[in-house]
Amino acid sequence: MKAPRELERIVKGYANHRRIQILFLLRKEPELTLDEIATALNIDFRVASEHIRRISAGGLILKRYEGRYVRHTLTARAKNILTFLGKLE
Repeated sequence: MKAPRELERIVKGYANHRRIQILFLLRKEPELTLDEIATALNIDFRVASEHIRRISAGGLILKRYEGRYVRHTLTARAKNILTFLGKLE
């Protein structure tokens, strides 16, 4: 089992409604850029950036650099969390 601090970091990665929206969006449409995420959710670019930073710190997304763009995809951990969240509905 992971240490409590590491578990806290993971949970903080999705402990916000916007971050959960971003995870569901990336499951539906992988490889989105930060701008595409902000546009799809109708949120400010800076707000989306902070949420992506926290999601990334939780180990829930992978970043793939493509020129000046960064594409985001879910990790296996994020997919497991989305399955868990789906059972809460």
